[in-house]
Amino acid sequence: MIKILFVCMGNICRSPTAEGVFRHMLCENKLEDLVDVDSAGTHGYHVGEAPDLRTQRAAARRGYDLSGIRARKVAPQDIEYFDLILAMDRNSLEALLLVCPPDRTDRLGLFMDYSKNFDDEEVPDPYYGLGQGFDLVLDMVEDATSGLVEFVKERAAMLGSKDYKTFK
Repeated sequence: MIKILFVCMGNICRSPTAEGVFRHMLCENKLEDLVDVDSAGTHGYHVGEAPDLRTQRAAARRGYDLSGIRARKVAPQDIEYFDLILAMDRNSLEALLLVCPPDRTDRLGLFMDYSKNFDDEEVPDPYYGLGQGFDLVLDMVEDATSGLVEFVKERAAMLGSKDYKTFK
Protein backbone atom coordinates (compact mmCIF):
# COMPACT_ATOMS: atom_id res chain seq x y z
CA MET A 1 0.00 0.00 0.00
CA ILE A 2 1.18 3.51 -0.88
CA LYS A 3 0.40 6.11 1.80
CA ILE A 4 -0.01 9.75 0.71
CA LEU A 5 -0.67 12.85 2.84
CA PHE A 6 -1.65 16.27 1.44
CA VAL A 7 -0.71 19.30 3.55
CA CYS A 8 -1.62 22.99 3.56
CA MET A 9 -1.76 25.55 6.37
CA GLY A 10 -5.21 25.04 7.91
CA ASN A 11 -6.50 21.87 6.22
CA ILE A 12 -9.82 23.44 5.22
CA CYS A 13 -9.29 24.49 1.58
CA ARG A 14 -6.42 23.15 -0.51
CA SER A 15 -5.36 19.89 1.16
CA PRO A 16 -8.90 18.55 1.69
CA THR A 17 -9.63 19.42 -1.94
CA ALA A 18 -6.59 17.40 -2.98
CA GLU A 19 -7.65 14.53 -0.71
CA GLY A 20 -11.21 14.49 -2.09
CA VAL A 21 -10.22 14.78 -5.75
CA PHE A 22 -7.49 12.16 -5.33
CA ARG A 23 -9.88 9.71 -3.62
CA HIS A 24 -12.37 10.23 -6.44
CA MET A 25 -9.76 9.62 -9.15
CA LEU A 26 -8.40 6.59 -7.29
CA CYS A 27 -11.89 5.05 -7.37
CA GLU A 28 -12.31 5.88 -11.06
CA ASN A 29 -9.03 4.05 -11.75
CA LYS A 30 -9.76 1.15 -9.36
CA LEU A 31 -6.73 2.05 -7.24
CA GLU A 32 -8.48 2.81 -3.95
CA ASP A 33 -7.32 -0.46 -2.36
CA LEU A 34 -3.68 0.36 -3.09
CA VAL A 35 -3.53 3.84 -1.56
CA ASP A 36 -4.12 5.21 1.91
CA VAL A 37 -4.79 8.94 1.60
CA ASP A 38 -5.31 11.73 4.13
CA SER A 39 -4.80 15.46 4.54
CA ALA A 40 -3.61 17.69 7.36
CA GLY A 41 -2.57 21.25 8.16
CA THR A 42 0.68 22.66 9.45
CA HIS A 43 -1.35 24.73 11.93
CA GLY A 44 -4.17 23.63 14.21
CA TYR A 45 -6.50 26.58 13.58
CA HIS A 46 -9.44 24.48 12.40
CA VAL A 47 -8.98 21.03 13.99
CA GLY A 48 -12.19 19.01 13.79
CA GLU A 49 -13.87 21.35 11.31
CA ALA A 50 -15.23 20.39 7.91
CA PRO A 51 -13.66 22.03 4.86
CA ASP A 52 -14.57 25.65 4.18
CA LEU A 53 -18.11 25.86 2.73
CA ARG A 54 -16.83 27.67 -0.37
CA THR A 55 -14.39 24.80 -0.93
CA GLN A 56 -17.15 22.23 -0.51
CA ARG A 57 -19.49 24.08 -2.90
CA ALA A 58 -16.85 24.43 -5.61
CA ALA A 59 -15.91 20.75 -5.26
CA ALA A 60 -19.56 19.61 -5.29
CA ARG A 61 -20.16 21.46 -8.57
CA ARG A 62 -17.53 19.13 -10.08
CA GLY A 63 -18.82 15.98 -8.41
CA TYR A 64 -16.48 15.77 -5.40
CA ASP A 65 -17.86 15.26 -1.88
CA LEU A 66 -15.60 16.74 0.81
CA SER A 67 -18.21 16.75 3.59
CA GLY A 68 -16.73 13.79 5.47
CA ILE A 69 -13.25 15.30 5.77
CA ARG A 70 -12.25 16.93 9.07
CA ALA A 71 -9.30 19.22 9.61
CA ARG A 72 -6.38 18.00 11.65
CA LYS A 73 -2.85 19.11 12.33
CA VAL A 74 0.15 17.18 11.03
CA ALA A 75 1.41 14.86 13.77
CA PRO A 76 4.98 13.59 14.23
CA GLN A 77 3.86 10.03 13.48
CA ASP A 78 2.65 11.19 10.05
CA ILE A 79 6.27 11.64 8.97
CA GLU A 80 6.93 7.99 9.78
CA TYR A 81 3.68 6.59 8.43
CA PHE A 82 3.23 8.29 5.06
CA ASP A 83 5.41 7.40 2.08
CA LEU A 84 4.72 10.69 0.33
CA ILE A 85 3.83 13.98 2.03
CA LEU A 86 2.85 16.62 -0.51
CA ALA A 87 2.70 20.28 0.46
CA MET A 88 0.44 22.69 -1.36
CA ASP A 89 2.98 25.53 -1.08
CA ARG A 90 6.56 26.31 -0.06
CA ASN A 91 5.56 27.64 3.38
CA SER A 92 3.89 24.34 4.22
CA LEU A 93 6.90 22.44 2.89
CA GLU A 94 9.24 24.55 5.04
CA ALA A 95 7.05 23.90 8.12
CA LEU A 96 7.22 20.16 7.39
CA LEU A 97 10.99 20.27 7.03
CA LEU A 98 11.25 21.80 10.52
CA VAL A 99 9.61 18.74 12.10
CA CYS A 100 10.93 16.09 9.75
CA PRO A 101 13.90 13.92 10.78
CA PRO A 102 16.79 14.33 8.32
CA ASP A 103 16.52 10.71 7.19
CA ARG A 104 12.86 11.21 6.16
CA THR A 105 13.05 14.39 4.05
CA ASP A 106 12.88 12.30 0.87
CA ARG A 107 9.18 11.75 1.68
CA LEU A 108 8.41 15.46 1.37
CA GLY A 109 7.59 17.31 -1.83
CA LEU A 110 5.37 19.81 -3.55
CA PHE A 111 2.05 18.58 -4.89
CA MET A 112 2.32 20.66 -8.06
CA ASP A 113 5.42 18.68 -9.08
CA TYR A 114 2.87 16.19 -10.47
CA SER A 115 1.15 18.81 -12.64
CA LYS A 116 1.30 18.49 -16.40
CA ASN A 117 -0.40 21.73 -17.47
CA PHE A 118 0.57 24.31 -14.84
CA ASP A 119 4.02 25.77 -14.33
CA ASP A 120 3.17 26.93 -10.81
CA GLU A 121 5.01 25.33 -7.91
CA GLU A 122 2.28 26.23 -5.44
CA VAL A 123 -1.47 25.93 -5.16
CA PRO A 124 -2.63 29.42 -4.10
CA ASP A 125 -4.62 29.72 -0.89
CA PRO A 126 -8.16 30.83 -1.84
CA TYR A 127 -9.31 31.44 1.76
CA TYR A 128 -9.11 35.25 1.76
CA GLY A 129 -10.14 35.75 -1.85
CA LEU A 130 -13.51 36.04 -3.48
CA GLY A 131 -15.09 33.00 -5.13
CA GLN A 132 -13.03 32.37 -8.26
CA GLY A 133 -9.94 31.20 -6.36
CA PHE A 134 -11.67 27.97 -5.41
CA ASP A 135 -12.23 27.05 -9.05
CA LEU A 136 -8.58 27.76 -9.86
CA VAL A 137 -7.55 25.52 -6.94
CA LEU A 138 -9.74 22.76 -8.37
CA ASP A 139 -8.26 23.20 -11.84
CA MET A 140 -4.75 22.89 -10.42
CA VAL A 141 -5.62 20.01 -8.09
CA GLU A 142 -7.34 18.02 -10.85
CA ASP A 143 -4.30 18.44 -13.09
CA ALA A 144 -1.71 17.49 -10.44
CA THR A 145 -3.92 14.64 -9.22
CA SER A 146 -3.99 13.19 -12.71
CA GLY A 147 -0.19 13.13 -12.69
CA LEU A 148 -0.14 11.65 -9.20
CA VAL A 149 -2.52 8.87 -10.26
CA GLU A 150 -0.10 8.03 -13.09
CA PHE A 151 2.71 7.91 -10.53
CA VAL A 152 0.67 5.53 -8.35
CA LYS A 153 0.03 3.27 -11.34
CA GLU A 154 3.74 3.19 -12.17
CA ARG A 155 4.65 2.59 -8.54
CA ALA A 156 2.13 -0.25 -8.26
CA ALA A 157 3.54 -1.84 -11.40
CA MET A 158 7.09 -1.50 -10.04
CA LEU A 159 6.03 -3.10 -6.78
CA GLY A 160 4.53 -5.98 -8.74
CA SER A 161 0.98 -5.53 -7.53
CA LYS A 162 -1.09 -8.46 -8.75
CA ASP A 163 -4.09 -6.11 -8.87
CA TYR A 164 -2.34 -3.82 -11.35
CA LYS A 165 -4.01 -5.61 -14.27
CA THR A 166 -7.40 -4.39 -13.08
CA PHE A 167 -6.61 -0.71 -13.49
CA LYS A 168 -5.19 -0.63 -17.00
